[in-house]
Amino acid sequence: MFKNRIEAADQLAEVLKNYNEDNLLILAIPRGGLPLGARIAEKLNAALDVILTKKIGHPSNKEYAIGALSLESYFIDDRLGISQQYIMDEVVRLRAILKEKYQLYYRQCQPIAMKNRRVIIVDDGIATGNTMLATIALATKEQPKDILVAVPVSPVETLRKISSSAFVLKCICLKTPTDFQSVGQFYEDFSTVSDSEAVLLLERSRGKN
Repeated sequence: MFKNRIEAADQLAEVLKNYNEDNLLILAIPRGGLPLGARIAEKLNAALDVILTKKIGHPSNKEYAIGALSLESYFIDDRLGISQQYIMDEVVRLRAILKEKYQLYYRQCQPIAMKNRRVIIVDDGIATGNTMLATIALATKEQPKDILVAVPVSPVETLRKISSSAFVLKCICLKTPTDFQSVGQFYEDFSTVSDSEAVLLLERSRGKN
């Protein structure tokens, strides 16, 4: 169990010291990934930014991710046999939400360029891995030097899926429990991170760089 996201971030930061270098960019997945990303960026003296994605939920259970999307691309687990009409309707709906998020997180600036930089994608945990795969696909288009994924907890099978991506140099995970049901079960405090809290963390980090 992690006490909270900050404790998990501190433990990750210790491991990530081995991968630190000049021009490092920590890329957090909001909202839960931002407390970790901000803490890691502070400890490694790195730049912090966010990457905006949304999970695509199953028609009968929106909490179960069948894929994920960004403003530019989307990823779907084709093995589930979900209708193309449902997928396209969700893509349109979720991208409208992402556009609003973009305005919120980038109201005073532009995204940090990833080209030729080492990028470490951070979240508070991985469940199905579909959101992370979409995030990796989006980051890859920006031509970073390389991409690492760093999370506190993930199922073993999901970690294997992420690690097998040709675009990921290294996948770092502190815990791979066999009894995984949800990310939140491995935190004593897994309070929801609000948009306002996430934006404040991001703006504070930008003010230091």
